[in-house]
Amino acid sequence: MAGRPREFDREEALVKARDFFWLHGYEGTSMSDLVEVLGIASARIYKAFGSKEALFREAVNHYEKNEGNFALNALKQKNIKDAISQLFADALALYTQANHSYGCMVVSAASVLGEENQAVLEWMKEQRIARGQSLVDRFIQAKSDGQLVAEADPKTLGQYYALVLHGLSVQARDGYSKEELDQVIYFALKNLDQYIVSI
Repeated sequence: MAGRPREFDREEALVKARDFFWLHGYEGTSMSDLVEVLGIASARIYKAFGSKEALFREAVNHYEKNEGNFALNALKQKNIKDAISQLFADALALYTQANHSYGCMVVSAASVLGEENQAVLEWMKEQRIARGQSLVDRFIQAKSDGQLVAEADPKTLGQYYALVLHGLSVQARDGYSKEELDQVIYFALKNLDQYIVSI
């Protein structure tokens, strides 16, 4: 006899869990919270996702493949100034959504965790380092393509703009307005001009 079908949409449940983790963080989300948000019993959550940690990891992966994928898309721009401009524009749009100014999930959901959750902390740290490295790699490519002046250091530039990106996330979550953050972006992009080869 075939088993009874699940009474919930797994994708919908994953998105609800993702948004709750995104807002409250890993340790700020309890299993009882997830039961309430998803509207199903804890036993069914365990059966569908394995554990709270497994659900969190899947939620983060969902974020990175969807909302958080803006960074990889922006960095595909051929011109480095266009790439960084799009990166910040898309980040600002995501981080300052009406009633959803949570910043970046990878930055905010698990930056400090207790000793019992160090595996999650290390995994999230790897995600943040990888995001920063993608910017370094993009600047290295720009230098190789002749888009940057000789004295430009791709590693420093990549780390600097990763720092700005992560800072935008923190400040958006702290309530800074889109207009205030746009001024920061303007300054950061203006600062990039000195390192770009004039055509």
